[in-house]
Amino acid sequence: MTTDPSTHQLRLLLALAEELHFGRAAKRLFISQPAFSRQIRALEEHLGVALVERSTRRVQLTPAGQALLPQMRAVVDAVEDLRGAAEGEANAHSGRVVLGSYVTALPALRILLDQLRERFPGPEVEWRAVDNVEQKSLLVDGQVDGVICYEPVPEGMHALRLGTEERFVCMPATHPLAGRETLTLADLADLPVIGYSPHVDAEFRAFWAADPRPDGTPVRYTDHTPTTLEAYVALASLGHGIRFIPESCLDLMPRPGVRFITVTDLPPCTAVLVWPASRPPTPAFSALLRVLRAHARTTDRETLRKTNRRWWWNAA
Repeated sequence: MTTDPSTHQLRLLLALAEELHFGRAAKRLFISQPAFSRQIRALEEHLGVALVERSTRRVQLTPAGQALLPQMRAVVDAVEDLRGAAEGEANAHSGRVVLGSYVTALPALRILLDQLRERFPGPEVEWRAVDNVEQKSLLVDGQVDGVICYEPVPEGMHALRLGTEERFVCMPATHPLAGRETLTLADLADLPVIGYSPHVDAEFRAFWAADPRPDGTPVRYTDHTPTTLEAYVALASLGHGIRFIPESCLDLMPRPGVRFITVTDLPPCTAVLVWPASRPPTPAFSALLRVLRAHARTTDRETLRKTNRRWWWNAA
């Protein structure tokens, strides 16, 4: 009964096609020349066609050998790809993923944690709290695999959108506007925004400060340069300015002397998982991305709305 050719035999023929010399091809693949020749003849028998013209002066492929060469190379490449994918899966379930998160109360983080526990049990996952400067610098330095933060995403980063939520203004409870149920950006025009570190990307700062305002007026900033949400809220409670924050932080950051008020014309914000475009993700992180993308395709959005009214999955 005729058997199929082996991938090993195909590799031998590919080497022979490059060397056009049995001795050199055998030496290149660390096999004796007689064994090499036997394998080539066995390949020809399996396929039922002569692949090599042999003479005392030279070796060359037959027309059939030349015609079949691309298919043989494709088979060998496919087997290599399969082996690499299998090794990647094995590494994914034995490696470690380091994720940073700007706000630990993000619904996105909760969803990630649930998915990691239920569908991604293999790798060790380490979480690190990051501020709005570290969320980029730690990625660039390679200290974390990915960061959960908010758009806008800095240049040079890939992003997977996780969800969208409203933004609120954080202001001192003693302010005359603090008793209102809703506000507009025009209502807040005269109030300074708590400043940003100079290391924060300008696009990120402009979005989160609503700068400029809809009428083109530039925002006035305070001299403060905090980098954490806790510091923003503390400064706002002391009357040093206002700050816009995601709705999901309302439960995390209740503070005496602070009000969180809906701003009706403030665009919503989007949480993302970001990672550097400058280097390939680790096998473990790639496996995590596959889980999240599969979740985004299959999750019942209505179920998510029922479990968390402020949150819905945003397939990317």
